[in-house]
Amino acid sequence: MNTSQNFSRRSLLKSGLGGILASGVAPQFIPARLLGADAPSKKITLGCIGVGKHGFGVNLQSFLQLDDCRVTAICDTFKSRRARGIEAADKKYAATGCADIADFRELLARQDIDAAVISTPDHWHIPMATMAVEAGKHVFCEKPTLTIAEGRAFADLVVKKQAVFATGLEDRSLIKYHKLCQIVRGGGIGQVQRIVIKLPKKPVFPKEATAPVPAELNFDLWLGPAPRRDYFPSLTHDQVWRQIRDFSGGSLTDWGAHLIDTAQVAIRMENSSPVKVEGRGEIPPDSVNTVPHTYHLTYTYENGVVMEVSADKPSIRVEGSDGWAGVEGWDGRLQASDMDIYRRQTGSPADMLWPLPKREHPNFLEVIRGGKMPNYSAEALHRLSTTMHLGLIAMELGKPLRWDPQTESFDNDQANALRSRVSREDWKRVG
Repeated sequence: MNTSQNFSRRSLLKSGLGGILASGVAPQFIPARLLGADAPSKKITLGCIGVGKHGFGVNLQSFLQLDDCRVTAICDTFKSRRARGIEAADKKYAATGCADIADFRELLARQDIDAAVISTPDHWHIPMATMAVEAGKHVFCEKPTLTIAEGRAFADLVVKKQAVFATGLEDRSLIKYHKLCQIVRGGGIGQVQRIVIKLPKKPVFPKEATAPVPAELNFDLWLGPAPRRDYFPSLTHDQVWRQIRDFSGGSLTDWGAHLIDTAQVAIRMENSSPVKVEGRGEIPPDSVNTVPHTYHLTYTYENGVVMEVSADKPSIRVEGSDGWAGVEGWDGRLQASDMDIYRRQTGSPADMLWPLPKREHPNFLEVIRGGKMPNYSAEALHRLSTTMHLGLIAMELGKPLRWDPQTESFDNDQANALRSRVSREDWKRVG
């Protein structure tokens, strides 16, 4: 037997070529593929779970462009999506062998996969990430959480397990939002008083008749911890399930994860939450939608800053005692009462934001290899998601609420009960 066959891929990743040489394997017998930047021992192996619109078009495609990792498995509840993902991976690597996995539990059980990339509907994010951490995987997961309680439990688990976790969110890597936060934190607009955020108003979807589940879809596993329901053809489209509360919080938790994070970073509240929230939202009647389609929320932070969030066209505007600054559209045009503030150096070095980090995909690989912090940790994901959940709960109850960021509790028993929800458990028997 060739001695090199005795080394697992995981041991190669840990020990590298030096470990092989030290073991007594003669250098002339080391295959060329084990040498240099393309050596398997230097590749982080990824299993991608969920390769729909964003999972395929952004996360899979981004990781395929990075040289220090290799996608070795594709998992989705849709057979056709798995096939498309495998085709893309095999084409990129000019090889075959990317694993076709229908059930994510099989992927998490594989010892030849270092990290799980989770790009599923929102209700699956934390349950799946929890199982991945418990399985010893590094985890890259899309935003947001589904409830406040699950976010807190997961953030605590990541600390307990000393796990590597990063959120699939790009805003802290985008120069316009980074520049906006630097200007505000450095005092460029004076004392911040108000933030106005507008998030996209999503479509209203008419109710559909139920239909047979397609043969290629494991619908019960797609539902997972969400309540059991009948299938209808558009349900699994990302624009539709995002408007259903069993799976998501609508545009508030989807787009809010982008612009609300920028707002909280700008006012140094990225590690906290508002202390008060109130607002109203309208759920369209006779539709698939069960989350507010239009809404207006007012958040108040401990430092006195008021943040208003409504459904419109995406933008952010930060207003201060000496002017205002913002970004029009999504990653669009920088705006300000005086555009010269973007050219002036304001504040002391201690006031400045951290250096502009790499995008979320290379950042995740840097964190795995050590020496880097994730752009968005599990704690950051929880804190950001909490702010958005506060708004959903206030709209559901239709009353102003006070929130304690330290104890993570409301001043209202009904609101406290909505920090969590009961999950369906019988999906675990689905094979």
